[in-house]
Amino acid sequence: MVQGACFYSLDITEPVRIDFYRAKVVDGLGDVIHERMFAVEVSSAGSATLRDPGVLGNLSPAPAPGELPRVATLPEPRAWLNDNALVPFLEEVRADRLAEVERIREHVETSLTELIFREDQRIARLHEDVERGVEGAAGNLRQAEMRQGELMERRNRRREELERQRSLTLQGIERMTSVLVLPHPERERPEVRNLRPDPETEAIAMRAAMEYERFQGRVVADVHEKNLGYDITTFDANSGELRLIEVKGLAGDDGVVALTPNEKRTAEDRRDCYWLYVVTRCKHRSGPKLMTIKDPAQLKWDEIRKIDHYALRAASLEARA
Repeated sequence: MVQGACFYSLDITEPVRIDFYRAKVVDGLGDVIHERMFAVEVSSAGSATLRDPGVLGNLSPAPAPGELPRVATLPEPRAWLNDNALVPFLEEVRADRLAEVERIREHVETSLTELIFREDQRIARLHEDVERGVEGAAGNLRQAEMRQGELMERRNRRREELERQRSLTLQGIERMTSVLVLPHPERERPEVRNLRPDPETEAIAMRAAMEYERFQGRVVADVHEKNLGYDITTFDANSGELRLIEVKGLAGDDGVVALTPNEKRTAEDRRDCYWLYVVTRCKHRSGPKLMTIKDPAQLKWDEIRKIDHYALRAASLEARA
């Protein structure tokens, strides 16, 4: 990866390059507040798109081509990265940090000001004791005044520290590596072409799945663009149930349902809450039909090594839905 790497993808028709960057947000005290990785996909035309850093989990390792495509030598999209990823990252961290600093500031001001006030009252009483000639009052007064001075210095120091903690900058921005992604050489073979998702069918399936979840009274979030290994998260406020739902759409009554390596791994890691929703008849006059399968990792998936996917027939799911 340090030298660069090459992968195959079923989802592209021309080569692209993915640049991986790392950036840090540092405060005025020099402390690293947050660090994040960014993946930027560059097309042959030079346009840039922000991708999830986990994108490589769905790609197949490939040998380097004999001749590098044009996209491999295009300039880095630094200006685009700054405007579309780094600045929003900084503002996101700044919003969280300012809220945190304000909470701490209120606590510091309240607690230290109260302590200083108490010392003020004590000093006033000790002044009266000194005037009355109370034994030891002068020594106690000096100690109280020293204590008050320490508290005021401490408050000033904390105010300065908190002000510096408000000051945030982006630092350590570096390109970690770049990978070349090529169209999979088997993508047009009939058995492989059937595994490639159809955008229209997938959109119908997503709508059907989300409508079903909302009808069940669950709160729904569409996360399919984040490459998390599932498309939807839902939450039942009454029962506390969380569902991570991968949605697969088929145009007709039957077909091949395929999981990417990332989806398969996530299904195996989150068996307690991972669901597979298969929506058939997406382009049928009668309308879509939904099957819901909990813990799909238990199913007998066929590994397709040629394209690193896992498949089974939708008809085999009927009994489990």
